[in-house]
Amino acid sequence: MNVAHSFTLALFYCRNIPGSSERERLGLEKKYGSKIRFYPLPCSGRMEPVHMLRALEEFADAAYVITCPEGACRNFEGNYRARKRVERTKEIIKSIGLEPERVGIIVGSGEKPEPLADQVGRILENCSKLGISPVFQKK
Repeated sequence: MNVAHSFTLALFYCRNIPGSSERERLGLEKKYGSKIRFYPLPCSGRMEPVHMLRALEEFADAAYVITCPEGACRNFEGNYRARKRVERTKEIIKSIGLEPERVGIIVGSGEKPEPLADQVGRILENCSKLGISPVFQKK
């Protein structure tokens, strides 16, 4: 059991959203340190529930997915698949006693695209209110 565990967010995101280049991701990693672990995906539809569940089991207090805007996916249905998979993950963690709010999805806006950096700050602020996951709390 890690006594010094601090809140950690696993963030899976589509590489096609604004501000998701390698350089920008490295800047965000430097800014947030160990609070966030970034997982760029070629398409958010490639994320499976097992990826989020493993993160929640091993290190993360919350896991989120950021997709490109609905209808604007370069792979046609990636963001629709991601939404379904996040909902399935919520059902699974709720069934084992964790708060479903520990898992979420942010669907990009086609009208007013938001850079990754802006979304990251908002997600981290909202998720950190949940506190440390019961999985990592000292018994």
